[in-house]
Amino acid sequence: MKQFLNIIQNEETLQKENEKSFLLDFSNDMTAVRTREDLAIVVKTALRKLNPERGYVIRKINEDGETMSAYLYDTGASAFDPALLALVLAEKYPINDGLQNRILDSYIPLLFNVSRELQRGYKLSYLDLWENMGFKTMVGIALRNGNTNIGLLWLSIDEINIPILQGICSQIAIAMGNIMANEDILRRQAEQQLMLTFSKDITGVKSKSDLDHVISSVLQGLFKTQIAVLYLLAEDQVTLRPYLLDRRFFKENEVAENEEFYSLNINEQHIKQVFESSQPILLHIDENLEAKCLKLSIQREQRGLNSVYASALRLGEQNLGMVWMLGEQISGPLLQGICAQISTAVSNVLAHEQILHLKKQLEDENDYLKQELNKDFDEIVGGGEAMQQVYRLISLVAESNSTVLLLGETGTGKELIAKALHNASARKERLMIKVNCAAMPASLIESELFGHERGAFTGAVERRIGKFELANNSTLLLDEVGEMPLETQVKLLRVLQEKEMERIGGKTTIKLNVRIIAATNRDLEAEVKAGRFRSDLYYRLNVFPIKLPPLRNRREDIESLAEFFLSKFSKSIGKKTVKLSANALRQLQAYLWPGNVRELEHLVERSVILTTGPMISEFFLPQSAAANTDAKTMQSDLPLEEVERMHIIQVLRRCGGKISGIGGAAEILGIPGNTLHSKIRKLGISKADYYAH
Repeated sequence: MKQFLNIIQNEETLQKENEKSFLLDFSNDMTAVRTREDLAIVVKTALRKLNPERGYVIRKINEDGETMSAYLYDTGASAFDPALLALVLAEKYPINDGLQNRILDSYIPLLFNVSRELQRGYKLSYLDLWENMGFKTMVGIALRNGNTNIGLLWLSIDEINIPILQGICSQIAIAMGNIMANEDILRRQAEQQLMLTFSKDITGVKSKSDLDHVISSVLQGLFKTQIAVLYLLAEDQVTLRPYLLDRRFFKENEVAENEEFYSLNINEQHIKQVFESSQPILLHIDENLEAKCLKLSIQREQRGLNSVYASALRLGEQNLGMVWMLGEQISGPLLQGICAQISTAVSNVLAHEQILHLKKQLEDENDYLKQELNKDFDEIVGGGEAMQQVYRLISLVAESNSTVLLLGETGTGKELIAKALHNASARKERLMIKVNCAAMPASLIESELFGHERGAFTGAVERRIGKFELANNSTLLLDEVGEMPLETQVKLLRVLQEKEMERIGGKTTIKLNVRIIAATNRDLEAEVKAGRFRSDLYYRLNVFPIKLPPLRNRREDIESLAEFFLSKFSKSIGKKTVKLSANALRQLQAYLWPGNVRELEHLVERSVILTTGPMISEFFLPQSAAANTDAKTMQSDLPLEEVERMHIIQVLRRCGGKISGIGGAAEILGIPGNTLHSKIRKLGISKADYYAH
């Protein structure tokens, strides 16, 4: 009996020695542990010695103090479903699930039968996994640092050796605490480095794309997420419109086309909650929040996220907008610091965009000015009686803000007169803006006049400033206004009446101070009667009409005009100034000029190019002067006095300038010679008119 007791005592002694040796070896191995990977190797080696074919999982308590997550695990030699394993390992387990809380409250290991616990009604995913892996019994041991629980160990085993398990878990807990503390230090250092980099990068942000890149980098580095949407307050200080989007889930062009749908209102309940909070807040996504607030069709199944962080963006006391981020482990204080810097950066980007906008506007004005300077606006040539009347009208109306309507045939210099009106007004320091209403299709003239916002229609890739806005505090010339489509006439009338406008696709009303000069070669009264021009717009434009005389009614100016153009084009092509012969001048004065001054300008330019000598002796007119005269004589819209004048000139030419006597013009006309002499003087007919050949 004594011998039997000695054997038992020896076995117990040997077992204790083995346990001590095991724990000593484990302790020695643990001294080299520095990282989670080191710990995994040491724990796996030790537990395989105790339980070669079985597995284990170590879980740590999360920062929320309410859930646990897998920290280390080993499946052993058991078969398992990899997809199910990955799902379970990624899951957060509530501490108070009926099993884990009992382990954490116990100071000794607890043994559980997997099948029995399932039969008792515990619907826990990890129990299903263990059954699937063939684990029948599991022991749970709390991991404590002093009196603080930091996690637990689940081990697949049939028999419990309490001293060994307690010894192992004690050292695992100490190692875990050290590793997590070290990981926390490294994490904070990494966060500090990211924040320093972010602070440095954010100061250099000047564009929307730069801002997107810098914000995405810091959020991805800190929280493994990025902005879902960054909203900015619109000018009405009520509407929040998307500014930056998560391009993984939202296409910017689609959002731009449906801006009203994606916009928010600061009076919505959740929005008010965000703005009233001084810190970022966490909102749980439900159907109500998704539909009424985010309006972003968030596919929670795709993202696996059930919450959203929202933070107001402020610059001092001014609200700029807000930012939404999808995530579940976002540090509020860190996010608050990030949002403060984002607010400054957004303000800088908006200011930079405004600078670029003003710069582009200035460049547009400069380009427009260069184009205008290339045209002949140096002076108005002509001092005859007809032009003196025009000058008098210009002097009367120039300094007022009244609308002026310039009427006259094509080529009579309406644009030049408009420039003279502008230069004689109080607005002369600013550039006069011109729109040719006949030079563009009806679909574009509205955008040209009033401008458009980005995304207002297909092809509107950026905001465009219209001519009305460009001409604010200056003069706008509506050339060929008689060609304007009826639908645009309606909108033009409203702008003229209200002195305000909205860009196409815009919501903001823009006040205007624009002086209007309209020009047309059409008979607007006839156009109104024909239904092609609105009568109310006609009366709005016809405040101060100025009718420009055709060149055939100001023949006394032809010589000075021709000399002006000769000098201009001689210099432009590098020739000495070309002169006119008497015969060439008679040709010009005898021609009826259906194209008016513009036709004369082009004719002189062509002749200067073609001539090889110092003088132009003959012009190659489009057709003979006589034929031209006949054609014009037949026009029923000429005054009776002009028809009589041209008819007398035609007869005088046929008679070679002979007035009285046999074969003279008086005989052909059937009037006395003295009467014809009187008419010639009255009608201003000179010898140059009928000695053109």
